[in-house]
Amino acid sequence: MNKRIRFRRNELGFTLLEALISFLILSIGMLGIASLQAISLKAGKTSVYGSVAMMKVDELFESMRANPSALASYTGAGTNNACTGVIECTEAQLAQDDVYWWKQNLKAGLPGTVTTAVTVTPAVAPSKMATVKIDVSWKERKKDAETSVDKTYTTTANICTEIPC
Repeated sequence: MNKRIRFRRNELGFTLLEALISFLILSIGMLGIASLQAISLKAGKTSVYGSVAMMKVDELFESMRANPSALASYTGAGTNNACTGVIECTEAQLAQDDVYWWKQNLKAGLPGTVTTAVTVTPAVAPSKMATVKIDVSWKERKKDAETSVDKTYTTTANICTEIPC
């Protein structure tokens, strides 16, 4: 019996040491999970910005398809002509109004300074299809938060300028 008591006395504190080591291993694993979570959130935000750019470019293409006779007016800076149901605008004024509100929506949905470029290549007879290229560029913060990275979304579409096409 005396031998057993002496054996247990030598083991005192051993389970505490095991608990501390397992807590250290668990802590390192949790830090790794937190790091993955932060990287995942950053990648998700980048994906959202790309989706916003894509949806806004598609909106402008649809505006162009609805107003094909004023395609050249979509290449400008845009003007707030307040074209609503009350105020009637010409096709060129409507195009400038569309561009103005499109750029305002891009600024609201994308980070940093947003730059855009709309290029229209007119239809060449006998084709009635004009080619429109839209570039949207913005800056996103890098992981270190002191610098930024340039992101660009570019797409091209053919738009019928006359009916029937």
